[in-house]
Amino acid sequence: PLCSNNNPYASFGATLARDEEQNLWSTPHDVTHTEADDDRVLYNMIVVRNQLDKDSEEWQKLNYDIYTLRQTRKEVRSRWKHILEDLGFQKEADSLLSVTKLSIISDSQNMGKARDILLKLSEETNIFPTSWELSERYLFVVDRLIALDAADEFFKMASVAYPKRASGERVDDRQKAPQC
Repeated sequence: PLCSNNNPYASFGATLARDEEQNLWSTPHDVTHTEADDDRVLYNMIVVRNQLDKDSEEWQKLNYDIYTLRQTRKEVRSRWKHILEDLGFQKEADSLLSVTKLSIISDSQNMGKARDILLKLSEETNIFPTSWELSERYLFVVDRLIALDAADEFFKMASVAYPKRASGERVDDRQKAPQC
């Protein structure tokens, strides 16, 4: 028969939609999406939203919050990738930013230094939004940068590209972060 039910592409759109729904970190087929605390928060928001009526105000609010959180994550990842590429890691940027439940800290002695640098990045730069809770994922990335002896350079470039602004300062659309 010309039409059969064995078409492997018939449910392709539905599969993509389902993957996107389960894709909490914006990486296709990320099996680690409930491993970190921030992933669990997003996962719980999705579970609660899916139990609500789609026409309800609560559903719309949760849907907006989920979208906003995902966009914020994409923006933070993009900032990190931009700096890594400026440091010369054009081909390695994605792999440096890739963190799964199988990722390990390269040297346990680096853990303290990685935490310090990550905290310093959050306090002295705008690489993370002000409302952002530090993600464990970036601790692994900083550890990798320490192993590559690039953590200090990364911090310097982040300070230039995303300087901390005083609380009263506003950034208008014409004022963008300077290129590194």
